[in-house]
Amino acid sequence: MNRIGLIYGSDTGMTEEIVSSIVDDWQASEIEVIEVSNMKKEDYNRFDKFILGLSTWYDGDLQSDWETYYENEFQTIDFTGKKVAIFGLGDQYGYGEYFVDGVGILAKNVVKNGGELIGKWSCKEYDFEESKAQIEEDKDYFYGLALDEDNEPEKTPDRLANWLNQIEKEFDL
Repeated sequence: MNRIGLIYGSDTGMTEEIVSSIVDDWQASEIEVIEVSNMKKEDYNRFDKFILGLSTWYDGDLQSDWETYYENEFQTIDFTGKKVAIFGLGDQYGYGEYFVDGVGILAKNVVKNGGELIGKWSCKEYDFEESKAQIEEDKDYFYGLALDEDNEPEKTPDRLANWLNQIEKEFDL
């Protein structure tokens, strides 16, 4: 199965813009885009590959749709045999001690429930204090792509293009 489920939540539209860029960069026929507020647990059986997208709010809170979905369903999903890539938006200066925490929250649950994470991303170009998105065994990397549309929007196109090339290989597309 080569279809990819791209599941996201967006309060202000910034995450949705990244989703649109992903769909534009890849063939739309490979990706089915689903807003997390419309996601059902059984939908996870339809895909073997996922891209999850979200923003982190305030003091490390998940985006509002993800917050509700995480508490009610996400923690119980069996990711065995599934590959998952995650991207997240955050503010490394205004909320430097919580930068893209949402990526880490979702990533740890995916791993706990049997999934294979792909798309780890270097932390070296960022200036933040702490992040749950850092891989515990290798603090030089995030579990997924970190984007800062508040402070570095000019870096997003290159970061996204490089990450998409990386996960395309890791997805074996």
